[in-house]
Amino acid sequence: MPARLLLADPESASDALTFASRADRFTDEGVRLQATSGVLLMTAAPLAPRGFGDGTPTVLAMRAMGADPELVCDLVIEASALAPAPDDASALSLPETALAPAWAGVAPPRSGWTDVDAIDASLLATKAQGGIARVAETVPTDAGEDVVRAVRAAVWGAPDPDLGGLPVGVAFAAWAMGFISGAESARVLTSGPWSRVSLERGHVVVRRPVAVGLTPVRRTGASDR
Repeated sequence: MPARLLLADPESASDALTFASRADRFTDEGVRLQATSGVLLMTAAPLAPRGFGDGTPTVLAMRAMGADPELVCDLVIEASALAPAPDDASALSLPETALAPAWAGVAPPRSGWTDVDAIDASLLATKAQGGIARVAETVPTDAGEDVVRAVRAAVWGAPDPDLGGLPVGVAFAAWAMGFISGAESARVLTSGPWSRVSLERGHVVVRRPVAVGLTPVRRTGASDR
């Protein structure tokens, strides 16, 4: 019998399948399943860089649902491989192999978040749709993968003042994962270099770039007197 996830109820199992199905449309790097204390946290990366020099921001989409109190796990699987268990509506079948995408190597903090702002959900939807249109208009006909990824990085990685300086990719992730629904004010929280946009249906998390460069030059040797 294949390994399985036991969720709190059939509704939670259906919710997990919906999240995985949406993630599968926008990424081939799987979904992360973390369960403990009766909660299953699912994470996907609708946007993530591929290799050195790729400027695409890593934008994570997260949603929590009820799980069996005894379920403990932390693994990444192919999104399309998560399937209903044939004999239990509250259970999901897992594939035999796991994945190890780069984005899963760094996790956002679980605590220490501070409210700093709010964004109207309709604005997120508008920014996402505008970005999709810009990508479609900018990508040349018969463009290669490198060109497509360069365009996507430029569009989704651009900080937007209307979003408090967050990259437009945050809006794309919220739209792509179905987190935007009706009138709502999304909370914006920060914890260290991380920012989180929280909606009723899920969370979008992005890590701001860490400043790098040379430290100030210090004089050495005897000082002039």
